[in-house]
Amino acid sequence: MNSGPAARSFFFFVRMGTPQAAIMKPTTTLSEATARAGAEIRSALDAYPGRLTLSCSFGGPSGMVLLDLALQEEPRLPVFVLDTGLLFPESYALLAETEARYGIRVDAIAPLQSVAEQAATCGERLWERDPDRCCSLRKVEPLRKHLQGYDAWMTAVRRDQTSARSRLATREWDFENQVVKIVPLVDWSEDLGWAYVREHGLRVNALHDHGYPSVGCITCTRRVRSGESIRAGRWPGFIKTECGIHAPSANA
Repeated sequence: MNSGPAARSFFFFVRMGTPQAAIMKPTTTLSEATARAGAEIRSALDAYPGRLTLSCSFGGPSGMVLLDLALQEEPRLPVFVLDTGLLFPESYALLAETEARYGIRVDAIAPLQSVAEQAATCGERLWERDPDRCCSLRKVEPLRKHLQGYDAWMTAVRRDQTSARSRLATREWDFENQVVKIVPLVDWSEDLGWAYVREHGLRVNALHDHGYPSVGCITCTRRVRSGESIRAGRWPGFIKTECGIHAPSANA
């Protein structure tokens, strides 16, 4: 296990027990949720000055909420997107709009191989045969390499999104990437996220108006049918709910 500064500061955080008790308290109002998320972001910025980055997929409303909250606290915070080369045009359009709105430059983290190069080495349309391998090549491995330059990263995942995320803590040790993972919106709901979007006039992915409540790669995302769960359109035809970047982590 990594015994560097990030690891030591995380396990000190766990021993002290600071906000870990608070994360189990249900969020009830937007103002409460916003205040708690803001406090967690400020705490992370203080704990990892210059060594913290934020991930945004430009797919769901939660990511836009976290980006807005974080840039209010630190306008120069590094922001990155895992650019698989297979994102929807609407996702790329939102990325460009976001850069213009906040005056930032989002780091597009690309896989080692282009889609064409991957096809040459792994066969055509790998996502249709082995989506786990495709996600590993185009998301998991690029993330691991990118985070080597940081001690902590923030992400907008929430407990209510999948069963695998139901035990998320606000701050966890990310074993896969050997950094601290910070989850300020962990106890938010989808409704709270949309309430923040409306109240603050945030731009979101245009696909939300066309039956795509959860947006990933264009090859592995379909419209959601009436009565289906929000993430039912992800990896259709496979028993798969995660791309792999949110592997189980250590928390208090």
